[in-house]
Parts: sequence; structure tokens; C-alpha cells
Amino acid sequence: MQRALKTACVLFACLLGCSTALEGYSAEGDSLAAPTVEFRRANLVVTDLDRALQVYRDVLGFVVDGISESSRQSYSYPVFRFPQQAKLRFATLSTSRQLRTLALTEVKGVAIERPPVPHLAALVIRVDDIEAVILAVRELGLETVLATRAETPEGDGFMEQAFVDFDGHLIVLYQLL
Repeated sequence: MQRALKTACVLFACLLGCSTALEGYSAEGDSLAAPTVEFRRANLVVTDLDRALQVYRDVLGFVVDGISESSRQSYSYPVFRFPQQAKLRFATLSTSRQLRTLALTEVKGVAIERPPVPHLAALVIRVDDIEAVILAVRELGLETVLATRAETPEGDGFMEQAFVDFDGHLIVLYQLL
């Protein structure tokens, strides 16, 4: 249990972008990840790609790498369990530091339910100006959660605030202070 808690604290610090998160880490035989493990991207299902891009491109600043129509043989059908009558479009997005770190899959032709509440997952995204981003989010009419301030395990302050996008995905923003 203690080892799992220590690993969770290190991973949390990594999410916050703390460069010293792994210094001195020793789990006696445990490793956080094998050298071949790499997080590539999160993929969100959306009902309107153009509307979703208002959030992820226009407000959050992701850059669209490409948008394509998915073939009927797309791996997305069995993975997400989309019925064959669904029509899919796929977009990959990057940041200045991470290539294709987010994907959006638009689904048309079938009903898509919003994710359940309480939320079961969230994207955690670092921004430079959280107040400006939240203002833009509110201008889109999206639901926001009250902001809070906290500290990383290393004592660095940060502000965090969450919102829910057009399709019900929880997005947690943070800004190092």
C-alpha cells in the first residue's frame, strides 16, 4: 500500500510538470514504467468535431495535425463498439511540446450518450493563463467548477479549475504559480 501511495505521488507530480518528481525515487525493485512504455494520446468521442475544436483548438490552443474520414474498417468501430452505421471523422491535435497528444473522434448517425456523472475520467491540461482560458470557456456557455489553489509535493503553488466540454468530458486545467 505504501509503495502504491509513493508511486501515485510521483505520478501526480509528473502530471503537474515537476522536473524533480523522480529525483531520489526508489521503490526497491519497482519501476514506474518499462522503457518501451509511452503515453501517446487520449481520444475523446465527440458529437460535433467543429464545435469541439472551438474548445480544444481555439480556447486551449491545440494545433490540428489533420482531420480524416474513418473507413468502415477503422479500429475505432470494435474498440469503442460503434455500430457500423455510425459515420466517423478523426482529428489529431498537438501542442508545441507534444506531437499528436489528443485525438477527437466525431460520431454521426447514432445517438451518443454523455459520460456519466460523477465523472469517471478527466483530462488534466497545463495552461499559462488559467483565468483567460476559463473566461473563454464561459463565453462558450460551458459549465465550470470553482477554482482552487494547492501545492505540489515539492511545495510549488498551482491553481486549478475544471470545466465540462460540449460532450460532457471533464477537463481539469492547472497553472503553476
